[in-house]
Amino acid sequence: MTKPQTITTPSGEELVVLSRGDYDALVRAAEEAREDAADAAVFDARMAELQAGRDARLPAEVSASMLRGLTLIKALRKWRGLKQREVAQRSGIAQGFLSDIESGRRVGSRETLEKIAQALEAPLAWLS
Repeated sequence: MTKPQTITTPSGEELVVLSRGDYDALVRAAEEAREDAADAAVFDARMAELQAGRDARLPAEVSASMLRGLTLIKALRKWRGLKQREVAQRSGIAQGFLSDIESGRRVGSRETLEKIAQALEAPLAWLS
């Protein structure tokens, strides 16, 4: 960066004269700083949502499995790398009932979904 030239107007205002290259570099740096600040704000907001348990967005792998035809709970179970038997044991729900919920033959109560969410280490908001 070359040394800028300053000019003082008759009213006392100081003006700075820069080369076009220096000016363009400053504009780019300001744009990058704004973008970095925006990224940091989004990151901070997402972290606050996660810590408060308000994040309702599913992991991309789960969404992809659902697009391939899996139900939500089955997709979450597979994403966690668990067998149906393991989720049943962790949640205290009969494996047959869990199988019916996973296949869509039955609907779990809120209490049942809370147990499944806990067994899957997933926010209840994902199942609600």
